[in-house]
Amino acid sequence: MYKIAVAGTGYVGLVAGVTFAEVGHQVTCVDIDEEKVKVMKSGVSPIYEEGLEELMQKNYAAGRLEYTTDYKSAYKDADAIFIGVGTPEQPDGSANLSYIATVARQIAETIENDCLIVVKSTVPVGTNDKVEQFIQDFLINDVKVEVASNPEFLAQGSAVHDTLHAARIIIGTESKWAEERLTNIYEPFNLPIVSVNRRSAEMIKYASNDFLALKISYMNDIANLCELVGADVQDVAKGMSFDERIGSKFLNAGIGFGGSCFPKDTKALENLARQNGYDLKTVKAAIDVNKDQKTLLYNKASKRLITFNGLKVAVLGLTFKPGTDDLREAASLENIPLLLEKGADIYAFDPVGAENFAKVHPEGPISNGSITYVSNVEQALQDANVCFVFTEWGEVKAVTSEMYKDLMRTPLVYDGRNIYDVNEMEEAGVEYHSVGRPSTSVASRRESKSYEHHNS
Repeated sequence: MYKIAVAGTGYVGLVAGVTFAEVGHQVTCVDIDEEKVKVMKSGVSPIYEEGLEELMQKNYAAGRLEYTTDYKSAYKDADAIFIGVGTPEQPDGSANLSYIATVARQIAETIENDCLIVVKSTVPVGTNDKVEQFIQDFLINDVKVEVASNPEFLAQGSAVHDTLHAARIIIGTESKWAEERLTNIYEPFNLPIVSVNRRSAEMIKYASNDFLALKISYMNDIANLCELVGADVQDVAKGMSFDERIGSKFLNAGIGFGGSCFPKDTKALENLARQNGYDLKTVKAAIDVNKDQKTLLYNKASKRLITFNGLKVAVLGLTFKPGTDDLREAASLENIPLLLEKGADIYAFDPVGAENFAKVHPEGPISNGSITYVSNVEQALQDANVCFVFTEWGEVKAVTSEMYKDLMRTPLVYDGRNIYDVNEMEEAGVEYHSVGRPSTSVASRRESKSYEHHNS
């Protein structure tokens, strides 16, 4: 077993550190935030991720997992140091590598033994070459140090499972020594290992994420065309899914992708291509489609309604996907400011994301409207004039067509995740609009009301 230090305790770093400890390594997670370290030592996870907190508590109690702000003690005699700090998007779409540079210099000025530095953060192709040179430039002690690329492929909401049961481990190295050490570190996971050079490993990460982003944007483009020609995108996706060359994953149309990976990685790869004099047309198209898709339903509702001013607007789901409290690039962040500017009184429900959203938009009057955070979907829907569905949480999927009909003042629903059955909504008298599927009509809602009145 190896002595491992992990720099950064976000999704990438913390999950990596905890799972390394779970398979038996001695792990120290390093973060600059003293309060965060204190919270983690108490057994509380700073991020919402299924199964993570339990493994944190288990391995901390077993003495295999530690947290600290003292990077010198963590790095000086580590066998391997994994870098999992953020590489946020800059205004031009490129990746900000300043956090990696800071950690690299700290490592160079601290390590006292031969050490493998492993970059798990998503970085542009060629970055690891620069990191290795940077460390060599600032190296104080006469020790062997090499840099390897080991991109992560976890999905938020299932990160622990994705790490422990990954389809493959990608390692990019430039020597047998680095390859053997990294292979040995991952041996207890008992997973397939794909060993390539550093630049190929860096590209595999971008190529994989951008391919999935392309698939999502393609289906959203097809969905928009389906609406114009009278096809149903869910039927189209079902027919496509039987072709094993296409598969069934990432064929769900909706209001676009969000999160910390796809938006950032598509822009970063497009930027990298541009810097090298190449026009990456397919990825540019995916970025453009996704940008327009996020406000698709808001634009539909704006055409349907005279105004949002003074209307109670129910919002179901704030995070970019279920299973996480992450709001990065979430559709809610695009749509809610538009609704508030138009004077909407928003009642928002999210089982785990409301606290984070309130940091951006505090409860109360905002712009021309207001926002109230509620603890269940019923409170959001009660007497609402219109409802937007942005995240397919289980609590949201459990809402029936009858609940929309009975609770809302005007059963008018805009579903950005295609959760509900169109026919059921039609039969219940709900005016229902989704993505790439037929809408139910205003007339059906009126007919339903007329029928209820006639039979009362």
